Amino acid sequence: MGLVYSTDSGRMCPVCRKPATECECGRKKAPVGDGIARVSREKRNGKVVTVVKGLPLAQAELVSLGKQLRAQCGSGGTVKDFVIELQGDHADKIMAALQAAGHKAKRAGA
Repeated sequence: MGLVYSTDSGRMCPVCRKPATECECGRKKAPVGDGIARVSREKRNGKVVTVVKGLPLAQAELVSLGKQLRAQCGSGGTVKDFVIELQGDHADKIMAALQAAGHKAKRAGA
């Protein structure tokens, strides 16, 4: 068993034994893609969800963008595993907002 807590640096990662604030092993890395956001609709439990995948942004930037998109669409949503999910069918509004923000975007799916 490795060091779990240090009075100097606080919590320690048991895998890499670095301070928890400097640990890289638990953080997910953004998937490498072609830099084009794909906007699609999915049905989940009988309801429509608009999904945005493939944005080349860090997690914090995705959360901020997701918040802006939710405000523009007037709906709820979340950011999970580098994917923005919005409740409802807002693909056209999201496409326009992404292109206005300078991102390349295309419709995916039917």
